[in-house]
Amino acid sequence: MTYTWLVVGALLGAAACDLALLRTRLLTRRAFWTSYAIMFGFQLLVNGVLTGLGVVQYDPDTILGVRLAYAPVEDLGFGFALILLTLSCWVALGRRATGLPVRGGAARPVRAGPGRPAPPPAPPARRPPSPGSSPSDG
Repeated sequence: MTYTWLVVGALLGAAACDLALLRTRLLTRRAFWTSYAIMFGFQLLVNGVLTGLGVVQYDPDTILGVRLAYAPVEDLGFGFALILLTLSCWVALGRRATGLPVRGGAARPVRAGPGRPAPPPAPPARRPPSPGSSPSDG
């Protein structure tokens, strides 16, 4: 059951990162569950082939024994935790790179306010040359 307890910790840790630490809240979004369903199919395929052919073997004393397509359910839990943690970090880092708040609710642009500088002004617009003028005119 050692492997089982490790996967429980991985699932709780990934969920805590998503909901509390990074606050990306992917677990509450339909898009996450749709993408996870697609990845789950491929995970079953690859994991089933590797365990079904005996390439990967598990000590029966360290797992529950419940299998899905030859794969122990613990493997599916680790896969879920890995995908959730990876996507949560991806979303949080993407928010940081674009200037959106890393934590909290819906993504929205950062506006000037107490303790936050105003965004830089837009560069001045260049006037197109008038017809018939040459570049040396001006």
